[in-house]
Amino acid sequence: MSAFPRHRTVDPEMDLQRKDSGSSKDASPHWDTVDQRHAGSSSFLDSDEAQVGVKTVEAAEKVYGKYSKWWLFIGLALASYIYSLDGSTTWTYLAYATSTFEEHSLISSIQVAQSIIIACGKPVMAKLADTTSRGTAYLVVLLFYVLGYIVIASAHSVGAIAAGIILYAVGYTGLQLLTQIIIADITTLKWRGLVSSLTSAPFIINAFIGANVSAGVLQHSTWRWGYGMFAILVPASLAPLIVTLYWAERKARKLGLAPASTAFAGETLWQRVWNFSEQLDLVGLVLLGAAVALILLPLTLTQTAKGGWNNPSMIAMLVVGCVILVLFVAWDTRFARRPIMPPRFLTNRAFLGAAWIGFFDFVSFYLTNTYLYSFILVVKPWSLINVTYFTSTQTVALTVFGICAGLAMRFLHRYKWLLVVGLCIRLLGAGLMIHSRGANASDAEVVWTQILQGLGGGIAAVASQVGAQASVTHADVAIITAVVLLWTEIGGSVGTAIAGAIWTNTMPQKLAQHLPQLNATARAELFGSITSVTAYPRGDPVREGVISAYDDTMKVLCIAATCIAVLPILCALTMPNFFLGDAQNAVDKTDLTGARAEDDEDVKKYD
Repeated sequence: MSAFPRHRTVDPEMDLQRKDSGSSKDASPHWDTVDQRHAGSSSFLDSDEAQVGVKTVEAAEKVYGKYSKWWLFIGLALASYIYSLDGSTTWTYLAYATSTFEEHSLISSIQVAQSIIIACGKPVMAKLADTTSRGTAYLVVLLFYVLGYIVIASAHSVGAIAAGIILYAVGYTGLQLLTQIIIADITTLKWRGLVSSLTSAPFIINAFIGANVSAGVLQHSTWRWGYGMFAILVPASLAPLIVTLYWAERKARKLGLAPASTAFAGETLWQRVWNFSEQLDLVGLVLLGAAVALILLPLTLTQTAKGGWNNPSMIAMLVVGCVILVLFVAWDTRFARRPIMPPRFLTNRAFLGAAWIGFFDFVSFYLTNTYLYSFILVVKPWSLINVTYFTSTQTVALTVFGICAGLAMRFLHRYKWLLVVGLCIRLLGAGLMIHSRGANASDAEVVWTQILQGLGGGIAAVASQVGAQASVTHADVAIITAVVLLWTEIGGSVGTAIAGAIWTNTMPQKLAQHLPQLNATARAELFGSITSVTAYPRGDPVREGVISAYDDTMKVLCIAATCIAVLPILCALTMPNFFLGDAQNAVDKTDLTGARAEDDEDVKKYD
């Protein structure tokens, strides 16, 4: 029996077996019955809100059998693993790639561009998945992924590497988002948290073996092969998922359960293009992308730009970005036919709560995490491999306890108070870092601060996402997931910018305070280079002075992170406590096929 049950109003076991066997003779009468039963209840037949992608995925749910559904889960597992392996290894190759062309200093600029694409690409992919189909969206992701890695692997300049990174980032962010969307499509509320969290399970393995994989590639080959092998591995890993999705979509259309074509009605090519642009909200996507890019750029570039925030370009970009953001809101609320962020979202407590939880949680996280690796490297006498393992501690804890939270929601059928408890634990872990953060704390204390933050953060991430997805109909689940993740990414950029501002303004003062015997040039060298610090052994007056300066500066960051970590708890308290049952969502109480859920538990009112 499937570990993740499918809620159906028809489909006896014999019918499931016949569908998977491909017997059209037996299938036809069965599907005539299905079509009649769902004719009055399927959301894709009578809902104006559902777009083609949603209509198609609801129809596809009706054609999955026992074996084909497991192929879908296997495809999701492979996609999740390759996403994790990619994220755990390829970032190490960038330093070697840029160094080949003697442009190592451009890493930060490339990473800024990559982070903007990762943030802005989410709503684009969500709208594409809704406007076409889930299978088509995955195919687009695959094309960008492969094309990006081919460009990087064959690059003859740092500009080509940057172009490849941008193409790859579209695929990377799309794969992350689409996996969560597919899970929302094929799981009921009571199972969603568990299945969603299981997609992160590969990070438990790759957090430790990723470094060994990348080191092995660099030792026995080159960075070009490190990138190039993913141009082979990604298609192989995504193929089962894409084939399964297209098979289900094609069969649903053949049986008359789904729209016959994703093409838009129109007498001319121009009308089709216009209709597609309206469905995609092309104007809204352009405005949102420009606004986010112009807001994130100064937040991430002020540390390296001449004059920092005194540079007029930084202020100009921020102001123009905010103006465009206002224009985006005006467009989406007044003119867009199918807006990225419908006005109803702004009165949705679950959506607003989840978005602000993600935003403030990432601000708090990046306040302490931005310089955590450097901090531990300086203040602790640990080997490089142990420092790397330490920085993976919170990631592993996030994954493990996220899975535990998903399992708990399966049986508790509620998420809100689990979310509040998780955020309180996250606050405790951040608060303990004020005391147990460095040289004067034991190794166990330092590690436990990360485990506690991972424990609380893992619970909160899963619970808040399920709460947001439960608050909207199936037609909105893709875009609401994308906007919550987008707002979370912006929080990460804000946290990084604040951390950089505190670090650059506080560290020089603390170095002068604890190392008065050194001149300004020597202190500037210690401030700008970790290797200059680690060249001094523990016990040396210079090393101990730097440790004290690092300790004082990290304390400021930890206090700020702890104060901000209170805000997500307040946001969580405003969220409704939906019942997590056998429905696809808690709004229209439909099952995965778009029909009305028959479980009486699904109509319980939330607290």
